[in-house]
Amino acid sequence: MNGIEQARKTAQELAYLTGFGNEHGSEAVPGALPVGRNAPQRAPLGLYAEQLSGTAFTEPRAHNRRSWLYRIRPSAAHPEFTRTDNGAVRTAPFTESVPDPNRRRWNPLPEPAPGTDWLAGLWTLGGNGDATQRTGMAVHLYHANAPMDRVFSDADGELLIVPERGGLLLRTEFGLLAARPGEVALIPRGVRFRVELLDESARGYVCENYGAAFQLPDLGPIGANGLANARDFRAPVAAYEDVAGPVEVVNKFCGNLWTATYDHSPLDVVAWHGNHVPYVYDLRRFNVIGTISYDHPDPSIFTVLTSPSDTPGLAGVDFVVFAPRWLVGEDTFRPPYFHRNVMSEYMGLIEGAYDAKAEGFVPGGGSLHNMMSAHGPDRETFDRASAAELKPQKVDDGLAFMFETRWPLTVAAQAAEAEHVQRGYDEVWAGLESNFGRG
Repeated sequence: MNGIEQARKTAQELAYLTGFGNEHGSEAVPGALPVGRNAPQRAPLGLYAEQLSGTAFTEPRAHNRRSWLYRIRPSAAHPEFTRTDNGAVRTAPFTESVPDPNRRRWNPLPEPAPGTDWLAGLWTLGGNGDATQRTGMAVHLYHANAPMDRVFSDADGELLIVPERGGLLLRTEFGLLAARPGEVALIPRGVRFRVELLDESARGYVCENYGAAFQLPDLGPIGANGLANARDFRAPVAAYEDVAGPVEVVNKFCGNLWTATYDHSPLDVVAWHGNHVPYVYDLRRFNVIGTISYDHPDPSIFTVLTSPSDTPGLAGVDFVVFAPRWLVGEDTFRPPYFHRNVMSEYMGLIEGAYDAKAEGFVPGGGSLHNMMSAHGPDRETFDRASAAELKPQKVDDGLAFMFETRWPLTVAAQAAEAEHVQRGYDEVWAGLESNFGRG
């Protein structure tokens, strides 16, 4: 059985815990999880008790993220880290370029060189804020055709991984997750993990969130139910590696990659409990809310996860999905309307087609509309939607998403100059001539 077949078999047999933000607990060996206390004088089975804090100790209980890990060796048992090459990974503040108002669109990343693992295939498009101040976010893409034989962790932020082609098996300190196209995986800040492939190659998107941890959005007048349901988020059950021998561990810290060679695998957590945990979520379970009269609500109703800022209602970054849904609005232009927005929007496509663009926006590609940059449907889409018979319509041939952020995104130089950037994107709207007086 080769590596991909083994990874697929492992993924098919996975069990999960359910519920977003829950106080989960799991043990791979019965009796490994202490009862009634977090740090007993002697942890069960000779394990080491260790707390992993994703937030400050004194943050409000509703926002506090921490987990207790019971591991074979403490995380402190490692040699010195040394700098290693950053590859195509860039981190805020982005000082090699300046923010600009131009609309941009990219084709998918080119095929990776043979032997490219997930980390080596990580490529930064741009971002905002300052990772050292824990503000802002970055947009990355990845392409890979080899499993990782090393372990990675990100001290700068949590990672929202959006597969577009090829499934991933994520071996984390907390256990295993499988994420396939149409699903997303959330790896909290500081959690160590390794990526194996469920297919010959993999490609997708990553939102690196430097700010407050993602949470489910408040529902307000929607009520108690709708959008992403907490019960549909799946957390891993405990699984561990008791492996001796050299293991490379790469740590992203304040924008740079650092490496150390451990004499054991750091994925050696036998039991754990807490709420600072990884998740996987199936986007097709998103409960879409929409109009049943006229017009259509703002795209904020498609928010899956949000990272709040210090201003209520103004997110550091929102993760928004345009999932399959019915359109029934009367006397309504049904595709996304023409728009200028104080927020900045990076949009990607997982499968199918996006209903606001007839051509050019393809799975694995993406577009960026920075704050107050005018955007909307192209001419073909406008003409078709303006003349369409308004009967109930099921939109189920595409799955698109958006990383929306309060600050403009600065495009990294490598993304502005990339061969796969689409030249002449502005021409999408060139055919929208005046119809004044004809309506």
